[in-house]
Amino acid sequence: MRLVHRKRTPAGNREDFRVSTHFTNPFTHELKLSPVQKVQIALMTVTLFPLRLLCGAFFMLLAWPFVFLATMGRTDDAVEPLTWWRWMLGLIIKGIMRAMWFSGGFHWIRVKGRLALPSEAPILVLAPHTSYFDGIPVTMTMSSIVMKAESKHVPVWGTLIKFIRPVLVSRSDPDSRRKTLEEIKRRACSAGQWPQIMIFPEGTCTNRTCLITFKPGAFIPGVPVQPVVLRYLNKLDTMSWTWRGPGALTLLWLTLCQIHNPVEIEYLPVYTPSEEEKRNPTLFASNVRNIMAKALQLPTAEYSFEDGQLSVIKGPLSLPGHSGLLEFSRLVHKLGLKLGVTDEFLQEEGKKACNLSGRKLSLEEFTEYLKLPLTETLQDIFTLFEEHGQMDVREYVIALSVICRPSKYLKTLQLAFRMFEAEDDRAIVEDELAVILKSVLGVEDVSVGDVFRAVDTRDKGKITFDDFCHFMERCPNFMKLYRCIDEPTTHTSSGLVQPATNSFCPDCSSQEQNNTRHIKKQD
Repeated sequence: MRLVHRKRTPAGNREDFRVSTHFTNPFTHELKLSPVQKVQIALMTVTLFPLRLLCGAFFMLLAWPFVFLATMGRTDDAVEPLTWWRWMLGLIIKGIMRAMWFSGGFHWIRVKGRLALPSEAPILVLAPHTSYFDGIPVTMTMSSIVMKAESKHVPVWGTLIKFIRPVLVSRSDPDSRRKTLEEIKRRACSAGQWPQIMIFPEGTCTNRTCLITFKPGAFIPGVPVQPVVLRYLNKLDTMSWTWRGPGALTLLWLTLCQIHNPVEIEYLPVYTPSEEEKRNPTLFASNVRNIMAKALQLPTAEYSFEDGQLSVIKGPLSLPGHSGLLEFSRLVHKLGLKLGVTDEFLQEEGKKACNLSGRKLSLEEFTEYLKLPLTETLQDIFTLFEEHGQMDVREYVIALSVICRPSKYLKTLQLAFRMFEAEDDRAIVEDELAVILKSVLGVEDVSVGDVFRAVDTRDKGKITFDDFCHFMERCPNFMKLYRCIDEPTTHTSSGLVQPATNSFCPDCSSQEQNNTRHIKKQD
């Protein structure tokens, strides 16, 4: 029996939807320029901007020979005593780096508190992580950082970063995460023989409206850490480099066009973990985050790097500001529903939704479906999907799939087809395709009827998931326009595809230039 689905407003476009008033989206940054600021930037662009850019490049090149001498003959994986001449070269390099920042408009860098010795706090944790300008405290202290191994091969830049003896992460090594943690622990437990390691535990950039979840890597060694907070004091925020907002080059241009870029670095007291915190790095990280949030007078939010990916997705619950998925992710995390979600779990959830045969659930029935007590958080989740007092559980399962595996659109599409298809021929009709495209990809700016007819080449009035995969083979631009995160795909019997070239796609040729996504892969 076919699943009945009447025409209605697609998920995420309901007039009665409301986002909690306490919701904060830390992954977006909207930059609004006043007429006066636009005039200032125009004048600075043709006057001071090129001069600052040239000076910055000059000082970086000037530092290179000193860095080359300082690293000559030094091994990367062994502790060596700091000789007087390396110490002198280090002072010169710090001076050149400070001149570079000064030439870029960072005239006043105020430092509060005292930087602890490596023996007192082998790890420095910095927050909030905002942009590449967060490298200022790195160049001022010459502390080690964690960065990808490929960076050391970049001309000039590779030699400069070699001086601070970074902990290198290799993306091609499947054991890289384990090796990185072991190296951090080895250096942290060396009784101050290694330089301090400076870590941004948030793991991605935010707009400084809150502190997101700290990753436990910096806290696994169980050694004392020194919290360090950063404050950019410009009235015009040209620093925040987020998942949605101005790109890196735009922010660099706008920042260098500012007359002055004041920065404040505050070293908080060293935090020594308790025995319980040593056994529980997550608790250790949470307690340090609370201290830093209090110093910054910012709230905390249970978001992570993975949630940042959701801010660039056009999928279910998409609202102005792309807040719906983030709010859903927060609520699901709060209820503990996000833990242990695997592909197999989502398949089982899909089967449970299919057994309802398209029947809508009330709040009480949804509570029974999840086998959880009725709470305000659960009611908020229900509100995200509710229409006229009822919700379609299939939309909940689709949203859960998106937030738990945001880069696997094809698997979510396949799961959606399985929940909406008929039992006899495993096919769906046009109205059901409209709901699937809206829920999974956020597609609403193309005619679903045109897409359906392009997929339904045999004019059956219904399509299968394999039919849709063949359509994507013929129309690579469709997924290029409506997928925000790359996912390697190959054609298999299950319907996963590798897009081909040159084909028909409704509206894609005219929209391709206007739908280019700016995606940043944060370390």
